[in-house]
Amino acid sequence: MNKFKNYLFILILFNTLIACASSRNLRDITNTDNKSDYLSDLESEVVSELNFARMQPSEYADYLVAYSELFVGRELRENGEITVLTKEGKSAVNEAIRFLRRQKPLSYLTASQGMSKAASDMVRMQETTSQIGHKGRDGSTFAERINRYGTWNGSCGENIDYGNNKARRIVMALIIDDGVSNRGHRKSIFNPDFKRVGVACGQHQRFRYMCVIEFAGSYVEK
Repeated sequence: MNKFKNYLFILILFNTLIACASSRNLRDITNTDNKSDYLSDLESEVVSELNFARMQPSEYADYLVAYSELFVGRELRENGEITVLTKEGKSAVNEAIRFLRRQKPLSYLTASQGMSKAASDMVRMQETTSQIGHKGRDGSTFAERINRYGTWNGSCGENIDYGNNKARRIVMALIIDDGVSNRGHRKSIFNPDFKRVGVACGQHQRFRYMCVIEFAGSYVEK
């Protein structure tokens, strides 16, 4: 019996160390490879969160499992927060969980200063308005904005989240993609061709907060 207890203790300790190492490795990737001094704390956390979801999708699903328990039908009920009426409710969260359980791990995204500047341009164009969407007030597309500060190759994309000011909620919302029938935001996050990312977060007149995320296959900074 004592041998069994010792074995069980060692197994639990080993799993704990592995979990801690995984989290530390993800932070190291962001802090070292991304060289993201130009990003705010929140923006850097969004990059880390995106990489966590891409590199450990099945583990990331556990956060959505806990999140799903906050739903009653289509209503998101969280203590101390205003009740939010979503379009699809808990079913969209459960569908995202199933997707993450099946999703194969992907390589991490490396942050880009030029692409982050392009994301910041979009934040500035929308933060004092109630405008949403991907077309800039100057008529620009996200591809054009990304090309202002460098040259993208392969493919590119843009995700915009409104209403969240915490990295995990931003990334979870884009993965769940409530009300978006083709789950386009989720597809961008888990597009294996994307290797570079730019992030900018700010205020929004209608939704209080917004976060713009740019993706590209490759990118050469100006």
